[in-house]
Amino acid sequence: MRTNRIFLFLCLAALALASSSCVTTKHVRYLQDMPTYGLPISKTLEATVAPFDELRIQVVTKSGQNEELLKPFNQLHNSQYGGYNNSGNGSLAGYLVDAKGNIQFPVLGDLHVAGLTRLQLQDTIAANIIRNGYLSDPLVVARFANFKVFFLSSSGGKVISIPNERCTFLEALAMAGGLDWYTRRDRIGVMREVNGQRVIHYLDPRSTEIFNDDFFVLQQNDIIFTEERSYKFFSNNLNTVLGVVSSLVSVLSIYTLISNFVQKQQ
Repeated sequence: MRTNRIFLFLCLAALALASSSCVTTKHVRYLQDMPTYGLPISKTLEATVAPFDELRIQVVTKSGQNEELLKPFNQLHNSQYGGYNNSGNGSLAGYLVDAKGNIQFPVLGDLHVAGLTRLQLQDTIAANIIRNGYLSDPLVVARFANFKVFFLSSSGGKVISIPNERCTFLEALAMAGGLDWYTRRDRIGVMREVNGQRVIHYLDPRSTEIFNDDFFVLQQNDIIFTEERSYKFFSNNLNTVLGVVSSLVSVLSIYTLISNFVQKQQ
């Protein structure tokens, strides 16, 4: 009788281990509450300039004004946070945004650019040039030069370079190769510098609520990090554990057969 109880216990233990390693679609499927008719886009998905961003900026004109008038705005100068190209090849000069969110732009001097989108940055510089009477129809071209985010998981890390100057949380997950079955969807963290402080915010890609989250549109140098479910250890070692349990069950079965045979002989 005692042997039967032990046998039953081992069988139940094997069943419990197997079931604990199961991951259902409810745990991992993205956007589970997405309606079939879709969702409206509630806000513009654009990145904004932040301190220590690197910007590429060039000034041209729409009507082809005298090129000599353009040179002062595209010249290399010796400021700590200033531009650093013009070799005459027409490429965009680079500007590093300082800790206060400013750049030192040729002729115009200090400009506060933190918090502006790329298009707003272009419009701001163009408006300053017109207001000061330097050019009548400037066309400003600006680009982010260092737009990248970082992805960290238990299996390693990855630097994701963003080619189109805009990246959402879901796009970054896709570029990182997606999430494995054992990653907790409810605790995917995004770390960002906000007003001089490191802030961690958690997103859950299983819900469409992420579309309304301020962290859905990623900013330069955001860090995404993930956590594993606690039962991954059991899953990784499930074959070993089940093998041991199977061996014990076999031994007990043989023992039971021998015991029954001996009892019948007596």
